[in-house]
Amino acid sequence: MPRYSQEDEQISDGVNLLVSLLVRYPEIGTISFAPENNSLKMTFLLSGMLSSSEFVLMKKLLLDSIAAYHELEGIEIFMTDVTYYTYDQVTMLTIYRDVATITKGEIALIISLLRDKLAERLVTDHNEGMLEEDLMAQEELIESMLESMRKQQSAHGLIGIREDGRVLVFNK
Repeated sequence: MPRYSQEDEQISDGVNLLVSLLVRYPEIGTISFAPENNSLKMTFLLSGMLSSSEFVLMKKLLLDSIAAYHELEGIEIFMTDVTYYTYDQVTMLTIYRDVATITKGEIALIISLLRDKLAERLVTDHNEGMLEEDLMAQEELIESMLESMRKQQSAHGLIGIREDGRVLVFNK
């Protein structure tokens, strides 16, 4: 008979967090958790090539907005970075954030900024089947799982991806 351990609960919380983020925010292409620096890496796909000047402006907007949000909340940020990579006719915009200070509100702010500034280029996995109550439940679960991840130190890396309208989570 398998035994339930604290490690299983940590993995479960991490999986639930990644699934909830991918379900709630269809703009996120992939998300991963890195235990070595207790951080999240959110990657957004953009159709077409993002020029370096467009990236510089977008990075400044994101970093300034995240800093302002945390200043208003009275929270000191440990880690934040934005990078991009282009391949063929796709741009991958990646945001790195520490789990200790990221909040549900900050994630919603990031998504709103991307929707506003890159709406026509942001690749989104539309899910019309989600009701408002389902979205609210996902938001509550996100906040709960973020809090749980802050309290525990996980030794397992996780990656969540979208594939054919499904959300998949794997150990790294």
